[in-house]
Amino acid sequence: MSKISIGISSCLLGEEVRFNGGHKHSSLCTSELGKYFDFKSVCPEMGIGLGVPRKPIRLVGDPNNPRAVGSDHPYIDVTDRLQAYGEKILPHLKDICGYIFMKGSPSCGVFRVKVYRDNGMPNENSGSGIFASVIMENYPLLPVEEAGRLTDPVLKENFINRIFAYYHWQQLKNEGLKISKILNFHSRYKYSLMAHSASSCSKLGRMLANAGSIDIEKLGDAYFTLFMQTLARKATRKTNTNVLMHLQGYLKTKLDRKETATLGEVIEQYRLGILPMIVPVTLMKGLFRSHPNSYIEQQAFFRPYPEDLSLRNQI
Repeated sequence: MSKISIGISSCLLGEEVRFNGGHKHSSLCTSELGKYFDFKSVCPEMGIGLGVPRKPIRLVGDPNNPRAVGSDHPYIDVTDRLQAYGEKILPHLKDICGYIFMKGSPSCGVFRVKVYRDNGMPNENSGSGIFASVIMENYPLLPVEEAGRLTDPVLKENFINRIFAYYHWQQLKNEGLKISKILNFHSRYKYSLMAHSASSCSKLGRMLANAGSIDIEKLGDAYFTLFMQTLARKATRKTNTNVLMHLQGYLKTKLDRKETATLGEVIEQYRLGILPMIVPVTLMKGLFRSHPNSYIEQQAFFRPYPEDLSLRNQI
């Protein structure tokens, strides 16, 4: 498959665009993820002409609506310029399927960015970077994450899973939405959705079953909104075990007693945290190769992303 386009903070690619002339090169991004992603590099602070090196900025004021001002010279306010740059670059990012931001940055941070009071003391509540906020407000369903948080195996797996799902939906949409195609898409992602929220999976199914004469674009938007919101919820060992047991049901009449016992034991060891997710998934895939099922073969749950990313080895 062709590489998926995603946005990324320039410093994470090793570009020396930091305020001090340095970078924050992420080998995880360039080496591991670079095999599958085509990075669109953006540095909003360079984009508004601050240059390198430059005086650092920080967030101040209301955490829900902070201002980006100079750390040493608070009379320098670049908030409006960062917001305008974000609006300006939006058309260039319309084809991206995810975004990796720089952690803690007053322009690009997503989670828990420090916001200071007027007296210079940190506010008890945190905020998001000015530029990152523009991107997230305009592309609310876009998978976003901070590079620093991708060291967490669960967050990393969830983020990559959402990127590939987002990409597959965009492909479907570019081909032209039809109810039959949305139904096939939902069928393919049924067990992936169930792993994140069984109730949302059922709700999405009812949404399509009751579509009636609803405008296809409105239906698609409503479906995809809940779809991405569902995938954003972290799957757990409990919810994954529920899916594995559902899938085990398709093999009930196919396996002998020994095979059934082995599969059940492996699923239980996964549930207890003894084994990683890759073990029951690999075993089950092998069993379905021996006992083919056309419905199961299409399930994204088994292949949500390229296997050599090895994301299920640690969850």
